[in-house]
Amino acid sequence: MKPLPDSVKKLIEAKTYANVATLMPDGSPHVTQTWVDHDGDIVIINTFEGSQKHKNAVRNTKIALDVVDAANAFNIAVIRGRVREVTTEGAEEHIDKMAKKYLGQDKYQMRQPGMRRVLIKIEPTHVVTPFTDTSRKAWDKVKNQSS
Repeated sequence: MKPLPDSVKKLIEAKTYANVATLMPDGSPHVTQTWVDHDGDIVIINTFEGSQKHKNAVRNTKIALDVVDAANAFNIAVIRGRVREVTTEGAEEHIDKMAKKYLGQDKYQMRQPGMRRVLIKIEPTHVVTPFTDTSRKAWDKVKNQSS
């Protein structure tokens, strides 16, 4: 497991969104935007049981996501990893935590009868930290390093 650097944790803790990529049965990518959280070095996604994201994560543990700062699209972290666990334990309480973070509500208001929440816990294997210096000088430095 690759530890999450503080800059990535800080980005996740902000009101940012993740674009999560899982693999469909035929190997094609499935990408969805979602709320994101972490518990130490484990990245957490909350979804509903039976969603395509949930089914894909159970069937194939390969997963990738980026976390993007809405105020600065260049402030982005990229994480590749494996699904460590998919569980309903704590998922209902967690979605309330996410509703507070993203909506300012104490309780998640979009619950549907019979819908169960699940947590997808992701163990990072590769992490690209945010690059926030978008000045021309910084871009030239990056370009020269890759040449």
